[in-house]
Amino acid sequence: MKVGFVGLGRMGQAMTRRLLDGRHEVGVYNRTADKLKPLIDVGAKPMASIKAAANFGAAVFSMLADDAALFDVVEQPGGLKEALPRGGIHICAGTHSVAAISKLTAMHAAAGQFLITMPVLGRPEVTLAGQSAVLVAGSPDKVEHCRPLIAAIGGRVAVVSAQPIAATVMKIANNFMLGCAIEAMGEGFALVRKYGVAPEVFYDAVLAEGQFACRAYKIYGQLIAEERYLPAGQRAVLAVKDVNLALAAGEAVGVPLPSGNIWRDRLVGAVAHGEGEHDWSVMARDQARASGLT
Repeated sequence: MKVGFVGLGRMGQAMTRRLLDGRHEVGVYNRTADKLKPLIDVGAKPMASIKAAANFGAAVFSMLADDAALFDVVEQPGGLKEALPRGGIHICAGTHSVAAISKLTAMHAAAGQFLITMPVLGRPEVTLAGQSAVLVAGSPDKVEHCRPLIAAIGGRVAVVSAQPIAATVMKIANNFMLGCAIEAMGEGFALVRKYGVAPEVFYDAVLAEGQFACRAYKIYGQLIAEERYLPAGQRAVLAVKDVNLALAAGEAVGVPLPSGNIWRDRLVGAVAHGEGEHDWSVMARDQARASGLT
């Protein structure tokens, strides 16, 4: 299939590579053109504008950092709202707020267009290896039409609802639980270190081989044990956005999320120490600082 793609950060790059590896023809657009070259070198077609990407194929993906970037791409002159034809499909793969996706769903519906949300559960390197899960929500016939594209990206595909907002809130909840787990790991590592236990010993015995021996604990536990926070899979500054999305979603429907405030404080502390571009697991370093550890 032919498909457009807008937004080529680390995750957008990985997703586009998966589409190309799946023998799809991908028209790519990014406002910073230097991010196009690695993809053009492996077969992607450069697009001169959002409009060109929106009309390149059966649908257009967006993978953008936040709500502001999303609505800039959608609402600017020649943006997705204006450029997508009636019946056109926008597959929104970024992590956005419930309010933003509600607004976007209504906006596309008013223009006779369709929105599919498709957040990815996994770091860019996991996605590139074809091992990420994707959550999919939208019109069932449009989802089925785009299934070959979706399947090329996700190692596991979960179609969760006909309402786009469902996949969005599930991704927010996923990030909330994972963020809180990483924060708790940081506390655990700090505690054993204060008693003279080497981080790698704790990791091997409890996380790699113990009752927490699952992929998330292994990946982030190893990063914390080795203090290997660069390069970032998920940047701490974007994780601040994620925790704020979770707290806002909970507040909107009267669901208290007390653990989120602890998670947020650790992230804010890391960013305040100049570590906003580090992996979000760097919150364990902020916990270590608070515990009197270097």
